[in-house]
Amino acid sequence: MLQRYFIRFSYDGTHYHGWQIQPNGVSVQSTMTSIMQRYFGLELQLTAAGRTDAGVHATTMYAHFDTDKPLEDLTALANKLTYMMPPDIAVQAVLPVTPDANARFDALSRTYEYRMSAVKNPFARQYVAPFYGPLNVKAMNEAAATLFDYTDFTSFSKVHTDVKTNNCRIMKAEWQERGEELVFVVQADRFLRNMVRAIVGTLLQVGRGKLDTAGFRAVIEQKERCAAGTSVEAKGLFLVDIQYPDRIFR
Repeated sequence: MLQRYFIRFSYDGTHYHGWQIQPNGVSVQSTMTSIMQRYFGLELQLTAAGRTDAGVHATTMYAHFDTDKPLEDLTALANKLTYMMPPDIAVQAVLPVTPDANARFDALSRTYEYRMSAVKNPFARQYVAPFYGPLNVKAMNEAAATLFDYTDFTSFSKVHTDVKTNNCRIMKAEWQERGEELVFVVQADRFLRNMVRAIVGTLLQVGRGKLDTAGFRAVIEQKERCAAGTSVEAKGLFLVDIQYPDRIFR
């Protein structure tokens, strides 16, 4: 009888073409699936909470899989899988869930952080995006707060995607100053492709005085990707948290 499990893991996305299996590139999904199929000795599928783009990182990601192999010591299994993975992927936990639990559709929210710094740090060059010149963080936060007033974020979505709706409910959106880093934290029930990077790119226009809060609202209301700013580079983006209802865990 098949049993369903969630796997919680993290990865450095620098050398991957995103989460999802790609025909002409190495993905996190293909890498993990291959290793787990070898371990379990059977075909299995990993369905993740979402798909991150090429170069995007995750400190917390979930996926579900089914197996008829008895799993008893889940802590030992997580450790075993971690050491089978390449150095840029780590398994944090394997969790038993209800048979109908779905890592993608049962997620209540996802939280991303976009990390930037004006200080050059050679040891963080793959994880923190640079910015140059002064930024008005107060104005950026005032503009970010308007995101709560909208649900249609077509202006921040990659064009020609296969989603049925561009509606999202944003629960948190703020800039935080953490030492030398400036971090944009955003939480929503779902995200569109390229959405966070496009929002950040547009808020940077606010921070540089090229756009005010009213102009930021106008960008959202136009519902046109060409109205928004240029997307920032992927390396500063991290998926940091995913929330699920307690009822799905056994």
